[in-house]
Amino acid sequence: MKITLKKSLYLLVPCGVSFLAGSLLAGRPDPDTLTVSIVSEAAKVTGIPFTGAEADSMLGSLNDQRNAYAELHALKMSNAISPSLSFNPMPPGYRFPDKLDNFKLAPAAAVTLPANRDALAFYTVRQLGELVRTRKISSLKLTRFFIARLKKYQPQLLFAVTITEELALKQAAAADAAIAAGKYRGPLHGIPFGAKDLLAAKGYKTTWGSVAYKDQEINEDATVIKRLEDAGAVLVAKTTLGELAQGDVWFGGRTKNPWNVTRGSSGSSAGTSSAVSAGCIPFGIGSETLGSIVSPSTECGVTGLRPTFGRVPKTGAMALSWTMDKLGPIARSVEDCALVFNVIKGTDGQDLSAIDAPFDYKPFTTLKGLKIGYIQADFGARNRNRANDSLTLAKLKELGAELVPIELPALPYGAMRIMLTAEAGSAFQELVLSNRDDLLVRQNKGAWPNTFRAAQLIPATEYINASRARTLLIRQLNDKIKGLDLYMAPTSSNNLTATNLSGHPCVVLKNGLNRQELPASITFIGQLFGEGKLLAVAQLYQEKTDFYKKNPVLSYQ
Repeated sequence: MKITLKKSLYLLVPCGVSFLAGSLLAGRPDPDTLTVSIVSEAAKVTGIPFTGAEADSMLGSLNDQRNAYAELHALKMSNAISPSLSFNPMPPGYRFPDKLDNFKLAPAAAVTLPANRDALAFYTVRQLGELVRTRKISSLKLTRFFIARLKKYQPQLLFAVTITEELALKQAAAADAAIAAGKYRGPLHGIPFGAKDLLAAKGYKTTWGSVAYKDQEINEDATVIKRLEDAGAVLVAKTTLGELAQGDVWFGGRTKNPWNVTRGSSGSSAGTSSAVSAGCIPFGIGSETLGSIVSPSTECGVTGLRPTFGRVPKTGAMALSWTMDKLGPIARSVEDCALVFNVIKGTDGQDLSAIDAPFDYKPFTTLKGLKIGYIQADFGARNRNRANDSLTLAKLKELGAELVPIELPALPYGAMRIMLTAEAGSAFQELVLSNRDDLLVRQNKGAWPNTFRAAQLIPATEYINASRARTLLIRQLNDKIKGLDLYMAPTSSNNLTATNLSGHPCVVLKNGLNRQELPASITFIGQLFGEGKLLAVAQLYQEKTDFYKKNPVLSYQ
């Protein structure tokens, strides 16, 4: 889009209703002068008609508001500046459980080094942690092992923006020294990990996967990275994300799926999922706004936890949607996700949307006494993963759960997504105003540049109406699942949009393979702040099925 054209575009927002001065594009004289005909034509964008007299009476206000926009644009606010309004997912009358944090792991099984060292690539975090704790392998050797794998498979899979080798070796040596001094920090001590490259890491570029930001350096560590490093974990890679957290295409190419390298990994937590699946990192941090943990975890056959909105502080993370963004772990197993979540959760005094809540987690040996809902309509004939999902229901019943059919509230979920569009359009308005949106790799109608441009025309009143509909969703979904311990849904159902809007947590994990011998998945959804029970149920199911132990065959070089 040429800059001369953009200079003739304005948002005209009377009392929260935005208009495009569409007739300016037709070569009207003096684009800085608003007229009745311009306002009348622009009003068609909103679908709200105004009479000539009404349009005339609005001219003064519209000019004043347009001047206000110019003043706001002059502030040049960075992506890190959040709105003064924050989202709270809790319905009226909600109370936190009367429990304190209670994180209990099952006793660790004895772990030995494999005869074939390559098998370490697919050990869980818990297993690797035991090897490090008992000094059967040093963090330095483990870190070098995973860095070598990252370098080996990066050309084929394109899962890393930056391999942080210098930092990683320094952190690994420090981890070994701490153990030698009797200062063991816990199950993540000395374990390599990757962080999605929308998380700031001091001393390294934070590219957000975009040409427009590929040289950006943010001189701080994101809170989640800081917490993991404080727990002794070792940062080995900044992993790829689809450009500005959409899909799996970034400025370096398309991140691939280790199960089939002709396919993308899906996104936007593309590199984290691909690298975990390929055994190139034991775990990583992803983010989700609308499927960015769930979708690539499914495609790559790994386990992902999307926490309750606000559970994990987003300080130091790129903002796409201030009311929908969430950070969470991606790993081989549910237990690994629980280990990581226990470290990264909780307020940090900087992210005003972050919430402290108890995390009551201990492994289950049975599901007797638990009520687990399932969205009955979504398990029907139209479900492409019907066979695997039906077996999942049967396994949960076998483990003792009472299965309860439920349905989602009948609400316009697609319409509520304008909240994401509007917030993303604000977060990256600078790209539109500066014409740097032309730099983005993907330029089709469904890509971010077009979305960011269209977002400038969303009426403020309709954004608020979508937020009000979201309030209905929160209340109605709470009523639907009241009395349940958790519920389940096929991964590709409407539930994905509904629960990203409502803020509910979920775990996505492999429940078999499809007809193409690619991973299939199921989603467990917990009550708000109910990650403890959610993880315990998903862990028992996972351990009783062994699907998570099936890994891609990396036969290519």
